[in-house]
Amino acid sequence: MSRKQTRTRIINISLFLLLGFASVLFLMPLVLTICDSFMTETEIFYNYGAMLDLKSDSIYTANSVALKLIPDRVTLKQYADTLITSSEYLFKFWNSVILAVPITVLQIGIALTASYGFARFGGRIRQMIFLVYIILMLMPYQVTLVPNFLVSEQLGFSGTRWAVILPGIFSTFPVFLFTRIMKRIPKAYLEAARLDGAGEIRIFLHIAVPLCRNVIVSVLLLVFIDCWNMVEQPLLMIDDSREQPLSIFLSQIRSGDLGLIFAAAVFYMIPSLLLFLYGEEDLVQGMSYSGVKT
Repeated sequence: MSRKQTRTRIINISLFLLLGFASVLFLMPLVLTICDSFMTETEIFYNYGAMLDLKSDSIYTANSVALKLIPDRVTLKQYADTLITSSEYLFKFWNSVILAVPITVLQIGIALTASYGFARFGGRIRQMIFLVYIILMLMPYQVTLVPNFLVSEQLGFSGTRWAVILPGIFSTFPVFLFTRIMKRIPKAYLEAARLDGAGEIRIFLHIAVPLCRNVIVSVLLLVFIDCWNMVEQPLLMIDDSREQPLSIFLSQIRSGDLGLIFAAAVFYMIPSLLLFLYGEEDLVQGMSYSGVKT
């Protein structure tokens, strides 16, 4: 074996070990959450009591945080309390679905339509509007919370789910991303369809949208995860606590209900994990094709 081949093999092994260590490091919180959800309440307090300052005469805790992958005694009590005994978790879960699904679907539909217009038709006015989109995209959403609140108050739906859904469906990032992709569609495809008698709506639905499939799936995953985890918008916009999503419910669980926290967190991660596993290949291809670095 030559010196160059030896050096290449050493570099590959080093990179493999480094990436393996990084993978374990990133997956450890997920694995610990799942394992801890099967522990008894007493064992959870013993393992994490030092971190939460729960030391008292009635609660026995370790002197330091104890990370364990195998419970001393497996129990499903937390899952029973989450899904059967307490109905609050299920209500909050469906509240998250009611907010995340309409925002995701409508945001992608509006973004596809707007991006087709930006990519298909030219003009100075189009360029100015697209520049405004880019400027708005650079602004953090925390900046727009107060204006959105004031507008929703003037329109009369302040304090309801619509105050979260309507501003959420007009996000600028999908428009920017879809426009970049649609500009790459060969004009020969569009002109050939027009010569065959297809209108703009048919060209959009049967040519532009199918060619953007991978990017659509990528944006769908990113938008859904962002909507599923949002906290500031529903906390500020929704007055009725019964309509608030699961993300806020998890942040308000008392430290004394650690078992419930772990079990609820596992169920909370399931929709995002399933979507990611289903669209992982499309996500990678879509981000690579769009030129966006992940």
